[in-house]
Amino acid sequence: MRDIRLIGDPVLRTPAEPVTVFDRDLRRLIDEMFAAMYAVDGVGLAGPQIGVSRRLFVYDIAGRKGHVINPELTVDDPEPMVDEEGCLSVPDRATRTPLYAPTSRASGVSVTGVDRLGRPISLRARGPLARCFQHETDHLDGLLYVDRLPKDAARRVLLKAG
Repeated sequence: MRDIRLIGDPVLRTPAEPVTVFDRDLRRLIDEMFAAMYAVDGVGLAGPQIGVSRRLFVYDIAGRKGHVINPELTVDDPEPMVDEEGCLSVPDRATRTPLYAPTSRASGVSVTGVDRLGRPISLRARGPLARCFQHETDHLDGLLYVDRLPKDAARRVLLKAG
């Protein structure tokens, strides 16, 4: 089982590299990512969160499950959607559970990329799935949700994360 990398680990702040090899190892990695995500009751997980600096993420939220490799995200509906958001890589240092804060995201997005066999995929999302896609794509760009918070809110989260 792969460990979830925590805030402070440089891999979380480094833009991930595109996936170029589609083989058995990649398929195994995706399976391991799902296992790691489920082990901590997550709904999404990006490669850097398990120390793999590759552009891929897995998700299982709002009745939709899958993975996206080399995602490109497009905002379809920029109307702000503010809701509680947390991250497996930003846990409370005392309880080891994700810290949540109201976070603004776009209401609707599209994601294009490829699947584990290199076949093109295109997905549209609103609500929690749109939030998940934006959150995981941020991880691939070296960003964390706390980077999207107002400074005071980010400071409160980071103090609890230690």
